[in-house]
Amino acid sequence: MTVYAGPVFEMATNQFNVIADHLGIPADERDRLLLPKRAITVSCPIHKDDGTIAVYEGYRVQHLLTMGPTKGGTRFAPTVDIGEVAALAIWMSWKCALVGLPYGGAKGGVNVDLSKLSRRELESLSRRYMQEMIPFVGPHTDVMAPDMGTNEQVMAWFMDTYSMYQGQTVTEIVTGKPVFSGGTLGRREATGRGVAHVSRRVMDVLGIDPAKSTVVVQGFGNVGSYAALGFHQMGMKVIAVSDHTGALHDPRGLDIPQLMAHASKHGSIAGFSTELAFDPKEILTLACDILVPAAVERVIDAKVAANLKCRVIAEAANGPTTPDADLVLDQRRKEIFLIPDILCNSGGVIVSYFEWVQDLQQLFWEEEEVMRREYQILDRAFEKMVNRAKADDVPHRTAAMAIGVEKVRNAKNTRGLFP
Repeated sequence: MTVYAGPVFEMATNQFNVIADHLGIPADERDRLLLPKRAITVSCPIHKDDGTIAVYEGYRVQHLLTMGPTKGGTRFAPTVDIGEVAALAIWMSWKCALVGLPYGGAKGGVNVDLSKLSRRELESLSRRYMQEMIPFVGPHTDVMAPDMGTNEQVMAWFMDTYSMYQGQTVTEIVTGKPVFSGGTLGRREATGRGVAHVSRRVMDVLGIDPAKSTVVVQGFGNVGSYAALGFHQMGMKVIAVSDHTGALHDPRGLDIPQLMAHASKHGSIAGFSTELAFDPKEILTLACDILVPAAVERVIDAKVAANLKCRVIAEAANGPTTPDADLVLDQRRKEIFLIPDILCNSGGVIVSYFEWVQDLQQLFWEEEEVMRREYQILDRAFEKMVNRAKADDVPHRTAAMAIGVEKVRNAKNTRGLFP
């Protein structure tokens, strides 16, 4: 019996059980590895602009405290529930272990429709959520970051709220802050850049010529847009993109810098072009070399997986592929190279780690140093995953997760069970 439920948590559990079977983990060890260390549910009342009071439900799940402080984003969205947050925290633990960061996984969120909040109401909600979390977070306990529906401004409000209670500025309580408030150069672009970098490594392995290759990006938020820009700068054609307002398709290649400028100004790709409008339901199955699902969970199911026409799947989103789809992709391993989410989108937490380290030391790096170190860690993790997949003759997701789960298991066994 568990308080966690829902399709996303079931998916995380299913994936873990596959890895646990693969590693031969005894049944009595599994719950200790899978179930979160701590889960917090809070009420966040705020004054609305019309004078009424509204109460929003907020969550924070800390999956693993064995490796160091927990680390993870905070999302503001109407789909947020405790099961989704727990699943994302679990995936973050495997991700941090895979790339070698001294963190456990965490995730937080508030169930809210941001389209119904003014800027003042958003600030009130952000500050109230952090105020409720203060007993449970800290620079060496749990470090927050942005996620869907939150951004640099929200992180600045989080930091200011925590700092007011401490009586001093504590920049290291969150990452993803504005650079002038203790953030790091390269954090905003980090996840998307990492997606493009690891994809380029795969292209080298497969012998794909960037000048002759095409990319499709599903989800044109922060991660998807910067991934698209990275591919564009490599000389590749980004032939289609989509967001919650629709999709655009141009076989000649979209002008990504102009599209990013439009999305930044208007908040979406809507209105960029009527001539290039495309059915967003068909974007995942377009013929391309690299498909980048960069939106939400569970968009590639078994039916979609069977109809994919790409050479590479670069999972920029968390959990975009269902377990049923994984079974299909396993059968298509020779056709499609999967870069699993816990590696593909790990550039964000890697550079968040750099931001945390810089804040603790009060010594900041140039952007070139941030990028060099990010790519170095990604390259090392990529090689580990590929070598493990070949050695064990397993899919890339199994190999990547096995490395992460194995490291967490070893750490827990070494420390023992207290008391």
